Amino acid sequence: MTRWYEGPLAAFDTETTGVDVEGDRIVSAALVVQDMAGARPRVTRWLIDPGVPVPAAATEIHGLTDDFLHRNGRWPAPAVEEMARALAEQCAAGRPLVVMNAPFDLTLLDRELRRHRASSLGRHLENVPLCVLDPRVLDKHLDRYRKGRRTLTDLCAQYGVELEGAHDAAADALASLELVRAVGRRFASRMERLSAAELHALQAVWHAAQARGLQAWFSRNGTEESVDPAWPLRPEVPAAAA
Repeated sequence: MTRWYEGPLAAFDTETTGVDVEGDRIVSAALVVQDMAGARPRVTRWLIDPGVPVPAAATEIHGLTDDFLHRNGRWPAPAVEEMARALAEQCAAGRPLVVMNAPFDLTLLDRELRRHRASSLGRHLENVPLCVLDPRVLDKHLDRYRKGRRTLTDLCAQYGVELEGAHDAAADALASLELVRAVGRRFASRMERLSAAELHALQAVWHAAQARGLQAWFSRNGTEESVDPAWPLRPEVPAAAA
């Protein structure tokens, strides 16, 4: 029987105008599908003109300028609809969806759907079995006492995963996919009895515990930042609270 981390996986990643899921926009995204470990990946890319200026700090990270996006990017509405449908298709096909720091990318896509399509990610996924694998949550639970940062670049170095062209959506998605496989192999003795669906449920619990720990650390250090325990998608913020 093929273990989940050797079988079919799909990975999704976005590049954005910033880190605020409620206000920032997607400028590029990619979906990488691999039918089994070592198989040739299939890549779908989206490039979007977000309709708002791209801050210099964001351009410095992913290299996408206003001028380039105006000339080459698509209007957001049909692009984000395609993304949501593509994710739903992968879920319907039974492929676990790898998303590094899932509450960021999936929530941002949800807000873009609400903004441009009067829809939601939940609406697209309501009739399919959602199964997300988040390498950040998995690593933080399985190797919780290891010190150091847990960005995609850091985790790839930790697990020996090649990351070429970081902050390109397709490169990051492929690296996240290979990273999940590497985590599964390293912790095979603890993971082999769990299905991807069981891991999805467990990660929601693990992420909530991790969020509580980080919130407590912020409180001890006098930081007012709030940590959302929801995973893999944050609930919509009521209009009155936005």
